[in-house]
Amino acid sequence: MDILQYKSNQIITFWKGEITLIWNRIKVLRAEQDWTQADLAEKVGISRQAVISIEKYKYTPSLELAFKIAETFGISIDKVFEHRKEE
Repeated sequence: MDILQYKSNQIITFWKGEITLIWNRIKVLRAEQDWTQADLAEKVGISRQAVISIEKYKYTPSLELAFKIAETFGISIDKVFEHRKEE
């Protein structure tokens, strides 16, 4: 599996010839709660740098972390992260 940056820092994973993009709404959700990156990091139990990396599509969180982030916002995981395929 190869990973590279594509367009505006979106993560692309090549797997069996398909391109997979994982979008997130973390920055928007933080703004709605009036939380800083540090606030979210503290609530989730990760570093502020990890929040920055996820928001900038430099790091895709594990499934466990993705669920924890969604739980922190009090919404379902599909309201935070979206899986898209480019064909």
